This record gives sequence, C-alpha cells and structure tokens, in this order.
Amino acid sequence: MNIEVLPATAERFDDVARMLAPSRPGTPSCWCLSCRLDSHEAHLLSAEPQRRERMQRLTQEPIAPGMLAYVDGEVAGWVNFGPRESIGRLQRSRTILAVDDVPVWSVLCFVVRPGFRRKGLTRELLRGASTYACEHGAPAIEGYPVDPAGDRLSGTMLFVGIASTFAAEGFELVGTTGATSAGRPRLVMRKTFGG
Repeated sequence: MNIEVLPATAERFDDVARMLAPSRPGTPSCWCLSCRLDSHEAHLLSAEPQRRERMQRLTQEPIAPGMLAYVDGEVAGWVNFGPRESIGRLQRSRTILAVDDVPVWSVLCFVVRPGFRRKGLTRELLRGASTYACEHGAPAIEGYPVDPAGDRLSGTMLFVGIASTFAAEGFELVGTTGATSAGRPRLVMRKTFGG
C-alpha cells in the first residue's frame, strides 16, 4: 500500500470535494468550514454550493486548508488544519482556550473514507500536517483529541482524533479543554518545532 499525503491546493480541489461533499445531493454538509466561519458568514453560506465555493477559495490561498491522503493514487483521507489565529470559531471558543500565547497551528478534524479506515491514515495525515506547518514557519502545532481509555467509541465522534495517535507523532499533553467528543474530554496535545 503506497500512501502519499499532499496539501489541499487548488489543483486538488476535486479530491477535496470527493472527501467533503455530501454523498447525496441536497444533504447538508459542513465542508469542514464550521470552525472557520463566523456566525454571520455561516448563515450566509448555508447552501451546499456556497460552502463548496468557499472551500474552493480556501484551496487557492497561500496556506492550504488541509492535507489529503492518497492510497495507491486514490484519495482516501483529509485533515483540516491551519494557523489558530485564522480559525475564527476556535479563536472565540469558550471551551477550547489557548494554552499560552504561542502562535500555534491547530488540527481541527480528520475524515477517512470507508474502506480505508484502520490503515494508519490518520497518523499519516497528522504527520503530513505537522511537516507542512513546520515548513510554513509554525513554531508548534496542536490538536484537541480524546482519550478513549481503552473503550471503543463511535467512529463518527472520533473526527477530532485519538490521543495515542497524536502521542505516536511526538505530540505531548499540554492541557485539557472544556469541550467533549463521544462523551470524553478533549485534550490539548502539542508538538513544538525547532529549538
């Protein structure tokens, strides 16, 4: 199995759409924008075509809004991330507070297509996001995963990631949040780059 992780840039937008568009036309989809939009913009972009267009514009910006994982050339996974300061809802969050004033990048969510799950793609995506953030001058990257503590949790609630995956990629626990997923508290795990 050959895995490649690449930035979600404009020339790969069709693959972004394959990962994020609803499977049935007319079904609501967040397009991984819910953390990036303020309430006013979210209301204005409530329709599917508008959200698609907004994500397409994000892929045209200098910093990619995510990374795509390919398995043997087929798009199979996505991670949504970026500088915390550019993620409005996270900046205003009352449950996921900044730990300090380090201008971190934040990992928001993962999506892995059925048929490609349990193959290590989340870890590959996290590694790709970390490398990309470091290459673009981030002093650190952090995520807000849960620790299932040995329990099997619903896959739909694990979009935030699992603490052990972050730890395996060199992330350290630096705090907790007031947020939960799958009934578990979300942690703050950070990887610092350089000296």
